[in-house]
Amino acid sequence: MNARVRLIATVCAGLLCASLAGCGNHGTPAADASTASAGVLASAAPSSPAASTPESTPSVSDVATPTETPTVQAATTAASQEAVSDGGSGASALWGKAYSGTASISVDIYDYCSTDGSRRLADSRTYSMNSTLDLGRPESGGDQTEGNPFSMVFAAGYASQAGAVSFRSSSVSTVSSQDLAGNYRDPNLLLTYWNIDWSDGELDARLTDPHAREAVVLNLLNWPGLLVACRSDLGQMPGGFPHALAAGTTFTGRLDGSGASLTAEGSTTDGVVAFRFTFDGTAS
Repeated sequence: MNARVRLIATVCAGLLCASLAGCGNHGTPAADASTASAGVLASAAPSSPAASTPESTPSVSDVATPTETPTVQAATTAASQEAVSDGGSGASALWGKAYSGTASISVDIYDYCSTDGSRRLADSRTYSMNSTLDLGRPESGGDQTEGNPFSMVFAAGYASQAGAVSFRSSSVSTVSSQDLAGNYRDPNLLLTYWNIDWSDGELDARLTDPHAREAVVLNLLNWPGLLVACRSDLGQMPGGFPHALAAGTTFTGRLDGSGASLTAEGSTTDGVVAFRFTFDGTAS
């Protein structure tokens, strides 16, 4: 009985081993089972969430700071602009001033009629003339502005009158686009004749350039010339002849808002006339 039981157990064990070995040799069921198990395990396994990239926190320097818009300052007043243009001297208060009075003029006339041809004094005259002095804003022409604290126009007598004297501090040339040599020039060129200093009611002006090369001569003394050189007995040309004033002519003295007391002294470019006058005028 025991032997039979052992025999049956041995046969069953052998059949079980054969069955297991067959499954292992063909391999399909085992591989499928393994694959299925792996798929089940993979699908069953909880998926780990993808690592998220932390958002960067903007630094204080990255935050835009509102930019303040500068306020445009209103234009300065006309009075302030005038103070700047006249160098702060207060000369702009004289712009538009007109003075009238009398000029007492002394003239020395020279010629070259000596035996050796040297310059000599031929005559002297004194006379007086009604005169005017007008001051204004510095002249401008093109992109230039007169550098003086004010423009100046002085006239003793009429331009065509013998003995008349005229000063002009500046002018804008519009008469020709060519100089005496035929060279082109800007017809709106600013020409400045005088260098004017004014401070605390004192004027110190000097003629620095007659502008004869531009043929725009405006500072003149009108004096009659002889009909024949060195023959005064044959008479003079009627109406006089305008002589250009030479550089170095001066105009100095007291000048304020109420009046003027000025002295001028100079000569002509041809050396024929030297003059001196005093002008006393009242502002109107």
